[in-house]
Amino acid sequence: MQQKGPGQKVLETPRAVGLAGVVFALLLAAAIVLIRLGIPQGADAVTPDWFTDSAQRDALRTALALVPFAGIFFLWFIGAVRAHVGAVEDKFLATVFLGSGLVFTATMFGAAAAADAVLAVGHPAGAVPGLPTWDFGRHFAYTLMTGYAMRMAAVFVCSMSVIGHRLGVLPRWLTIVGFLSALALLLLSSNVVWAELVFPAWSLLLSVHIFVAGRRTGIRTAAT
Repeated sequence: MQQKGPGQKVLETPRAVGLAGVVFALLLAAAIVLIRLGIPQGADAVTPDWFTDSAQRDALRTALALVPFAGIFFLWFIGAVRAHVGAVEDKFLATVFLGSGLVFTATMFGAAAAADAVLAVGHPAGAVPGLPTWDFGRHFAYTLMTGYAMRMAAVFVCSMSVIGHRLGVLPRWLTIVGFLSALALLLLSSNVVWAELVFPAWSLLLSVHIFVAGRRTGIRTAAT
């Protein structure tokens, strides 16, 4: 613990918590890839073969199993970022940052639930459901993931980059990468396949920076 003042103590955030972002980035990237492979997208993907393809169904089941854990580690990641940044005087930016992160988590869970509904409409024996049901579930899952979750991710990345730039807690190159990532997620996520992988890639970069910066701070503190 660290002494904050007379009679006050605050918990010291473990540096290893910074690794939560690394785990989140890897889990989210894996889930996105498996969902992309498990639920085909596009007009030519409307085929009954999916319901008899065990590999695609297994990929989707694996993705759905990863999403809740990705959400849990994302909350830890938010905590690690807030601990690294410290107190933010601008309440507007702090609220946007935290709010967009929470909405992203909720929307990703909704997309996973929609994908699970797609999986559930197939009979265990592999019977093919009606195409309207199949189309609705598919488009609903992708709309939640690419149209809503990733745009909330764009707000999260942008607000973090602004905070990091104003407080000087992020290097210049990382803030530039953050702004470019936010722009890509905002404009391309609904139209460019695999564009949503930009978010876990940015999260991985930020997490590695936080972990390395935490280790350097710990080494300097121990030296003094």
